[in-house]
Amino acid sequence: MSENREETASLLSTASVLIVDDEPGMRHFMVKTLRPLCRAVDEAPDTEAAERLLAARQYDVMVLDNLMPGRKGLDWLQTQRDRGGFTDTIMITAYADLQTAIEALRAGVSDFLLKPFRSNQILNAVGRCLELARLRRENFLLRRELETGASGTRRRELIGQSPAIAEVRQILERVAPLSTPVLIMGASGSGKEVAARHIHCHSGRSGAPFVAIQCGAIPADMIEYELFGHAAGAFPGARSGREGLLASASGGTVFLDDVSELGANAQTALLRVLEDGVIRPIGTERDIQLQLRFVIASTRPLQKAVQEGRFREDLLFRINVIEVRMPALKERSSDILELAELFQTELSAALNLPRLDMTSSVRSAMLRHDWPGNIRELQNFIERALIFGRFPVETLGPPQTGTEIAPLEDIERREILRALQALDGNRSEAARRLGVSRKTIDRKCAAWGL
Repeated sequence: MSENREETASLLSTASVLIVDDEPGMRHFMVKTLRPLCRAVDEAPDTEAAERLLAARQYDVMVLDNLMPGRKGLDWLQTQRDRGGFTDTIMITAYADLQTAIEALRAGVSDFLLKPFRSNQILNAVGRCLELARLRRENFLLRRELETGASGTRRRELIGQSPAIAEVRQILERVAPLSTPVLIMGASGSGKEVAARHIHCHSGRSGAPFVAIQCGAIPADMIEYELFGHAAGAFPGARSGREGLLASASGGTVFLDDVSELGANAQTALLRVLEDGVIRPIGTERDIQLQLRFVIASTRPLQKAVQEGRFREDLLFRINVIEVRMPALKERSSDILELAELFQTELSAALNLPRLDMTSSVRSAMLRHDWPGNIRELQNFIERALIFGRFPVETLGPPQTGTEIAPLEDIERREILRALQALDGNRSEAARRLGVSRKTIDRKCAAWGL
């Protein structure tokens, strides 16, 4: 029981509630009961005043009296639903019958209370409403992950001890407590979403939703409906209204990947959200105020997209307050073996396959490879190895060559690793052929994690 009370208190502490009742005594009773426990509680003596309040801000729960002078609460609520209102509603009335209950369900009422009621009854009703809304959003987000193939293990921390990733981690943890937008740039597969989750988990929003949105994976003509939600009939086939992805993440973090793929209208709407935290679901007449943290990513240079007229310059200025560049895997080579071991542990358990011995020659081949597909390529390499029972080092290919002059340290590293791979890890023979001492080979290998 104490756990339930604590959970209800936690839900109430972040909730905003609107009370609509023509009786001053009843409003005073509910305000006195709810205000000490809720983030915000407003009151309205009639539907006209309630409409003004709803136009100014978004409420988590509305407590609505049914019988009021001028207009029944249920009739007014149905009008609000038709206009795209998404606020969960508790109906209160002194006169209840079966027909009223049926009409309340049709109007989308979440709960029903008979007057007179005690303080614990209204608290429990508001708590149930908030819990149902939370479960509904979680269910929606989980279904979306399953439908988009985004389910599975989601890493919440950046892995690795290389100087490159340590610098990124330091920046992310410095900005995590803030609400400032963060722009993450980097090649595909370099870990941009993991970096976004790292920010979320080190922020005060870690208990709220994290919603990852691949802008390039949503059809251009549907992305505004997906992001901002819509009313019934907003487009052919929309039989009912739906809360958008941004509203589902309210209080948490939204990760927008491939932001350069957003169309002009979506960019304009996103700029408004970033500036004042307001969205308007498509086909509705009501703005919704959100509390969100945005982490935005792109593989393509956004400045070039601005020059080509494909991206709003003012939007770039708004999102580019803090820019973080994710290093390619070849820039953090000392992390390759740690990541490979981690992937092997996770994938062997997920696939129910035995781990493989990562020999010195395999490690050398992995360190020598440039990994153009970055972390995603390394993970796929480990998965193939587990499936076939051997490391397919032949697929890694020879070292890339080019006209650029490489640092001497890189050349030395590459040649030592090439020799070790060719000689199946025989360090003594590699030292003899390279013309150095065995101690030199051992010292270098220890530094590289071999």
